[in-house]
Amino acid sequence: MKIAVFPGSFDPITKGHVDLIKRAIPLFDHVIVAVGVNSEKKYLYPLAQRLEWLEGVFADDDSVSIGDYQGLTVHYCKEKGANYLLRGLRNASDFDYEKTISQLNTIVGDNIETVFLISRPEFSHISSTIVREIIRGNGDVTAFVPKLICDSLQS
Repeated sequence: MKIAVFPGSFDPITKGHVDLIKRAIPLFDHVIVAVGVNSEKKYLYPLAQRLEWLEGVFADDDSVSIGDYQGLTVHYCKEKGANYLLRGLRNASDFDYEKTISQLNTIVGDNIETVFLISRPEFSHISSTIVREIIRGNGDVTAFVPKLICDSLQS
């Protein structure tokens, strides 16, 4: 069985993330969207909220599950029986960073294979960091996050 883990903070999940996951579904038997928890990092939304949003966004897709983990992503992959890491690339800077991480993961993770998907042009400018700044500034994030999240933010 081909299982991929798509790790991230998803603080919050964006339309770009959703697009990558939906494009990965035909490539794998199962995709685990995994929220990495780093105690050193300050998040805008608590873990429970991010997990709830992810569960809601992918509620209709049996080939996607949601999880969370602490520690090394490759250890989580092994725990879940996943041999693939899914990563999105928006630009050359993303590639340079992700290439290095991928090479380290291959060594540390006992040959975990990283699969890169290039962001579609309409999503390549979106990042959770930018979305958080818009939210903090009370701006409209409708164009950047799934409707479920927009609805949640407005209530």
